Amino acid sequence: MFRTSNPTLGQSTFTSVARMSGEEVMTASGTANKTGLALLILVFFASLSWNGVFGYESLTLQLYAGLGGGFVLALVTVFKKEWAPVTTPLYAAFEGVFLGCVSLLFNQRYPGIVLNAVGLTLGVLVAMLAAYSSGLIRPSENVKMAIVAGTGGIALLYLASMTLGFFGVSMPFIHDSGPIGIGFSLLVVALAAANLVLDFDFIESGAAKGAPKYMEWYGAFGLLVTLVWLYLEILRLLSKLQGKDRR
Repeated sequence: MFRTSNPTLGQSTFTSVARMSGEEVMTASGTANKTGLALLILVFFASLSWNGVFGYESLTLQLYAGLGGGFVLALVTVFKKEWAPVTTPLYAAFEGVFLGCVSLLFNQRYPGIVLNAVGLTLGVLVAMLAAYSSGLIRPSENVKMAIVAGTGGIALLYLASMTLGFFGVSMPFIHDSGPIGIGFSLLVVALAAANLVLDFDFIESGAAKGAPKYMEWYGAFGLLVTLVWLYLEILRLLSKLQGKDRR
């Protein structure tokens, strides 16, 4: 059965890696520490873009460089998991540049929105971690499969929207600030939050199976992917809510 809908933490992620005799093993606490370090790197580079260290005149270039670099590093990390101790910090840096640019653009249009989005993202992370650690949330296999299907459906919908966009066709319910658009964003935020719980479960399973130490960095990478997605969706939701108020 699938263990998580996060594309970086698939069914065979931990079972497909081998550990040398005597090699240190992955732990949940080690993964948490590396996730924290990756987040610090992301925030640092986001602050550089936000404060114009790379130049505001090249904001668009920075945005696409961060997005493209992050995408390439994500692919490398997925296919070369043993490189995760190097690629995960680099991925965090590129994503930081990307998020710094995106956040600045949103904040220029909706002042204060970024601080709210960051606070809500951290709040969701803490709440989901607390619920999982306390045993309050332990998703069944059927629930996991439902989240997998839902996440896959959203990914395909976004892909279709991007493709249609090249031909000047848009899907209003994805971007609209009306009730349907807001409801759609709430659904996507809920799916992103649910993925956090599945990621926690998967990392815990990897530690229990004695995965090699470098998989702590890979687990941190998987969580970072989900957190970036969650932040962007919360940012989109808040912008729709503020757009609705301005109408």
